[in-house]
Amino acid sequence: MNRKLSFLISIIFIAVFALSACSTAAPTEAPVVATDAPAAATEAPAEPVVITWWHISTKDPALSSWQKMADDYMAAHPNVKIEITVLENEAFKTKLTTVMQSGEVPDIFQSWGQGGMIEQVNAGLLQDITDELDANNGEWRNSLGALDAFAVNGRNYGVPWDMGAVTFWYNKDLFAQAGIEKTPETWSEFLEDCEKLKAAGITPIAVGEGDKWPGMHIWAYLVSRIGGAEAFAAAADMSDARTGSFEDPAFIQAGYELKKLVDGGYFQEGFLGATHDDMQAAFGNGKAAMILGGQWSPSVQAANSADLQGVKNLGMFNFPAVEGGAGLVTDIVGGGNGFAIGKDAEPEAIDFVKYLTSLENQIIIAQDNTGIPVAKGAEVGLTDPNMVMVSQAVANSTYYQLYFDQVLPSAMGGIINDAVQKIFAGTATPEEVCAEIEAGFLAQ
Repeated sequence: MNRKLSFLISIIFIAVFALSACSTAAPTEAPVVATDAPAAATEAPAEPVVITWWHISTKDPALSSWQKMADDYMAAHPNVKIEITVLENEAFKTKLTTVMQSGEVPDIFQSWGQGGMIEQVNAGLLQDITDELDANNGEWRNSLGALDAFAVNGRNYGVPWDMGAVTFWYNKDLFAQAGIEKTPETWSEFLEDCEKLKAAGITPIAVGEGDKWPGMHIWAYLVSRIGGAEAFAAAADMSDARTGSFEDPAFIQAGYELKKLVDGGYFQEGFLGATHDDMQAAFGNGKAAMILGGQWSPSVQAANSADLQGVKNLGMFNFPAVEGGAGLVTDIVGGGNGFAIGKDAEPEAIDFVKYLTSLENQIIIAQDNTGIPVAKGAEVGLTDPNMVMVSQAVANSTYYQLYFDQVLPSAMGGIINDAVQKIFAGTATPEEVCAEIEAGFLAQ
């Protein structure tokens, strides 16, 4: 499937999700949060079954919630044993790459869909679960949104459990301390606010550039704001009809705008070696006024803070518009999390994923503030006003761009992250960075 088609599909699936998120129709029966174990299958196989599940939720509440769901399922299915491996994001990617090369695949594992999933499908490492989704008149399929993100050539190899947006999260008390009365809507206003925060002795932004991808999102947003929807679509098109390049003006200008943050000294001390969790901790402990992060940020910054509570007066705003750019402040860069199904997974593994994405368990995800659920009706569990704002940002988006490092093949994701990190480190010019990305793309 060429990249233009992949890009168009991403727009279609998020539109479907947005419509479901906006729905005000109540479910036939009032949703009840799952407190009892799921009903056992009437003809559960007597033979023991072992399910391997890898996920990246290393902190509570998600860590404990996932464990309880597995425990409840095993209690209702005594022949099933679920072996859970919990890995930090970067460690997960490294270990998964190693086992994939050996041909051994976990039965269920964290996936972001799109580029990486396409490669895994082409390598014969995933199991087609389209028929299971369509069974019983499409009962499972019809209960979820955003399924196209986990489809290749119209067939599903996994399902999402969360879909949201990357936005700025900010400490309202620190903004007030710096005399900032409203959130910025333009890039110039944003830079002015960074200067006000710095002048007040407050670190404006925390970033985890040791992991590279957190800072890449700043550059990606600037590309989107400067070049609009077409900039990335034209550059990322792998067909013969490709009309763009990663050396086009929008990508280079984005590098120079990012460089203003580096040159201004707006990031925390040691940001080049900081991990994503370090970034969240700096913000959660009140050591920085802002982070650019996804829908996971409220719970993760709290989990990484010293008091496990994090920022008491938390706010959110969309990435500002760049003056003169083609993008709008309502354009969103985002994505979500899901479960991919390994090639050798038993039917029980698929049934367990169906249970994980049930309405009852999706409501728990919403109530935990772990993510924006995709089960239709589960949005009633969103009680945190900030998470509601993320859900609304997605639902009201004028354009939705999947993460640059996930929509492209995995090798390209690494090339983009590595190249953009050089702007943060000051070891390459924006032109050199864009030339490196373009060369990597042409080599695919």
